[in-house]
Amino acid sequence: MTRLILIGICSALFFSSTFVLNRAMSLQGGHWIWTASLRYFYMFFMLSLWLVLAGNSRLLRGVFAAFRVNWCFWTLAGSIGFGVFYSLLTFSSSFAPGWVVATTWQSTILATPLVLLLFGKRVPRRGIAFTALIFIGIVLVTCEQASAASIRETVLGVVPVLVAALAYPLGNQLIWEARHGKVVTITDASAAVLDDSVARVLIMVLGSIPFWIVLTLCVQPPAPSGGQLINTAVVAVFSGVIATTLFYKARHLAKTPFELSAVDATQSTEVIFSLLGEILFLGGAWPGVTGMAGVALSLVGLVLYVRSQTVTD
Repeated sequence: MTRLILIGICSALFFSSTFVLNRAMSLQGGHWIWTASLRYFYMFFMLSLWLVLAGNSRLLRGVFAAFRVNWCFWTLAGSIGFGVFYSLLTFSSSFAPGWVVATTWQSTILATPLVLLLFGKRVPRRGIAFTALIFIGIVLVTCEQASAASIRETVLGVVPVLVAALAYPLGNQLIWEARHGKVVTITDASAAVLDDSVARVLIMVLGSIPFWIVLTLCVQPPAPSGGQLINTAVVAVFSGVIATTLFYKARHLAKTPFELSAVDATQSTEVIFSLLGEILFLGGAWPGVTGMAGVALSLVGLVLYVRSQTVTD
C-alpha cells in the first residue's frame, strides 16, 4: 500500500506542473492558445514515437485506421475531452493563480455523476455529503480570489475551470461508450486500439488536432516565444507522459477497491504541490485563512469521497 501511495503522490507532483507552468507562461506573456495546443502537438509526436520504439508500429497504424473509420466521432470526443477541457484550463491561468485553478479543478469529481446521468448510468449515492465539502471548499477559494482580484478576473479564472471539469469526464465517458459499442460501431482492430492505454490517449490527441487548428486560426495569436515552446514541451513530458504513466502504473498494481481508492485520493495532493510550486518558483503569496480553509475542505472532501466508494450501499 505504501508503494502505491508513493507512486500516486509522485504522479500528482508531475501533474501539478501543468498548473504551475501554465501560470508561469501566462505571467511571461505567452498566449494561452499556444500553451494549450502545443502540449497536444508535442504529445502526438511523443506517443507516436513511444509506440514505434516499443515495437508497436502496427498499433500506431491501427490508431490512424480506427480514426479514419469513425473520424467524426473521434474529432468530437477529442475536441471535448482534450480540446475544450485544456483550452479552458489554460485560459483560466491567465486570470487566476495556479493553486486556485488546481483547487477548482477538483470539481471534476462533482461533474462525473452528471456525465453518468447524461448517458443513462446509475449514479452511486455514496459520498454525496463529501462532495458538498468539495463544493464549499471551492466556494471559499473563489471568495479568496475575489478579495484579491476584480470580479471579472475571478469569473474568468474560475468559471472556465468548472466547464473544463465537466468536459474532461465527458470525453472519458465517450471513450468508454465507444469501447463498448454504445455510440459507434467498433471493429476488432479498433477494439485493440482502445484496449491499449497509450493508443487510447493517442487517438484522442489525434481527434483534438482539428479543434486546435480551428481555434488557432480563429484567434490568430502572436507567435509563441522560445520559452513557451520549451515550457509546453516540459508540461507534455511531465504531465502528459510521466504523470499519466505513473498514475496508470499505480492503478494497475492495485489489487483491491480500497487500494484503488487510495491511489485516486493521492491526486488531491496536486493542490498542495501547485501551491508550493507557485510560491517557490513564481514568488506567489500564501493564501489567506479563507483560501487555506477552502483548500483543506476540498482535500478532505475528495479523500473522503474516494474512500466512501469502497463502502457498500
